[in-house]
Amino acid sequence: MTEAQKALASFEVIDGVAVIKLDDGKANALSLTMQSALNSALDQAQQAKLPVVVTGRSGILSAGFDLKTLAASGQPAVDMLNGGIELALRLLSFETPVVIACGGHAIAMGVFLLQCGDYRIGVAGNFKYSANEVAIGMTMPWSTIEILRQRLTPAALSRAVLLAETFTPTNGVENGLIDRVVATEAELMPVALEFAKSTLALNAAAHASSKHRLRGEVIAAIRSGLAKDYDGWKKLFLAS
Repeated sequence: MTEAQKALASFEVIDGVAVIKLDDGKANALSLTMQSALNSALDQAQQAKLPVVVTGRSGILSAGFDLKTLAASGQPAVDMLNGGIELALRLLSFETPVVIACGGHAIAMGVFLLQCGDYRIGVAGNFKYSANEVAIGMTMPWSTIEILRQRLTPAALSRAVLLAETFTPTNGVENGLIDRVVATEAELMPVALEFAKSTLALNAAAHASSKHRLRGEVIAAIRSGLAKDYDGWKKLFLAS
């Protein structure tokens, strides 16, 4: 991992848990550079065979893709969109347990990544969990519908995809977006670390095999959707 990557996605081992923190100093945009940094950190966690906690900056996990890259169009925009979904797939199929500690907002690709943790923890407060594509004039991608489908309740899925409903820590658990809410930001990482440490008692091979069985069809559906999305993105961003 380069120094630039370390700054965007730091990696450290705490009490037998791999902790990855995303921090670009702003909204943690999932740019190509951020994606590369996160993948490098996940490479280290995979090599170490440790449970993982992924977290963000104070007040935000991620606000989604880098808008400047999308506005510039071209192959980088296509690669960034595709890379975000590939990251989601990697988290969903990661061999060790993945805890996502969301200290605030999770918007667009940020909320999709949130749905790819095995255990998701939010913080009470005026924070938004939002798949805002329809609200900003985008048709929801096939792949991200499938990412949402595997975690949200059926009713919440329809509202998220069709109405761009904004969910919050208050109703996030009941609608399937998160698994637990802590009262303050100060509690977030201690709780996330304690939960991740508890997974060390699991049989690692059984966890990985069970995850494959549970999510095999989901991952196939996301990949099928991604193939259609990729064709659409090429038409949209590579048109002469």
